Amino acid sequence: MYVVESKGGAIACMLLALFFLGTWPAIMTLLERRGTTLNYFLDDKINRAQILFPGVGCFLIAVCLGSAVHSSNAADNKAKLKGAGYSATLNGAITNEELRNLEKGTGIIEEAKAGTAEFLLELEKRRAIKVFGKSTIIGLSITFFAGVCFSLFSPAFNLATNDQWHTLKEGVPHLVVYTAFFYFSVSCFMIALILNITFFYLPVLDLPRSSFKAYINDWNGRGWALLAGLLCGCGNGLQFMGGQAAGYAAADAVQALPLVSTFWGILLFGEYQKSSRRTYVLLFGMLFMFIVAVGVLMASSGHRK
Repeated sequence: MYVVESKGGAIACMLLALFFLGTWPAIMTLLERRGTTLNYFLDDKINRAQILFPGVGCFLIAVCLGSAVHSSNAADNKAKLKGAGYSATLNGAITNEELRNLEKGTGIIEEAKAGTAEFLLELEKRRAIKVFGKSTIIGLSITFFAGVCFSLFSPAFNLATNDQWHTLKEGVPHLVVYTAFFYFSVSCFMIALILNITFFYLPVLDLPRSSFKAYINDWNGRGWALLAGLLCGCGNGLQFMGGQAAGYAAADAVQALPLVSTFWGILLFGEYQKSSRRTYVLLFGMLFMFIVAVGVLMASSGHRK
């Protein structure tokens, strides 16, 4: 059984994981921060604290800048809609009548240029879950809950492979990364199955009611979803392999996935086109801090005995 042990191999795994984990959210768009500190203590401080925690600080700065980028870009979009003659509310929404016109295909310029008001309206038309007019509180609540979950699953995997809390009986060997990753994947499959079937019959966010049979019969876009899942699985597996060799706190460097996702968003989906100078400055600052954070966290890599 091949196990990554060298520091160079661990860093290579982290870089590949960063690419995969940053790419799958971009692919999901076609269809429709971590517990680093906890990992540091779970791994018996094998990562160099004087390097690791400044890297964590860079991550926090990048996250704050990311929030500012979102706010600035939302203001830019609101100004574009108003400038094109669409009535916008304080949160940048358009009226119900205008939304009905979108569904009928009226008032939309075909092949709208990225960054224009028409492009934003066409994008809203294609979304399964509409954004205009929705409460930001709901989105923030979901994001906060997701952040809590993401902050805990890496330390939980760390515990599964290294048993720092001594939950296994004496003489029972620890799980290897690949075995733990198998059960991790099975758990992901089960929760996805339960949530999807539940939301078929109890939809949220004004989505239409569906059924398991309708889901099985509809294969539109499923190929992209499968590709996104493949990339996500590869990214997680490589992250865990790198973490086992060099410390899971350092492996959390892959959580700079917005660095890659933003690149794909700009290249493939026309995000941030024709935005204000303020948005571009904040965007550059966010990407720069993510790059610094990745480099610093990888530099803190240790070696597990």
